[in-house]
Amino acid sequence: MKVTSHVQREQGDWILHSLMVEGCDVPFKFKRKGNYQSLKGARVNITYYPEQETVAGMNFEVMKVVRIKRG
Repeated sequence: MKVTSHVQREQGDWILHSLMVEGCDVPFKFKRKGNYQSLKGARVNITYYPEQETVAGMNFEVMKVVRIKRG
């Protein structure tokens, strides 16, 4: 999969990462203790599962990343 967008932001003690992948309209999210090098334009192998996230009373589908490896 090719990453088209990679955003990192702080959420408490964690860094929340959001990825958008080519050909998919659903964001891929994962947390890490530290920053990660930018993955924009990189090819990655991702293990994930679908999850529902509620924001302001509306449900959104996101993909929860279990494992990510640069390919």
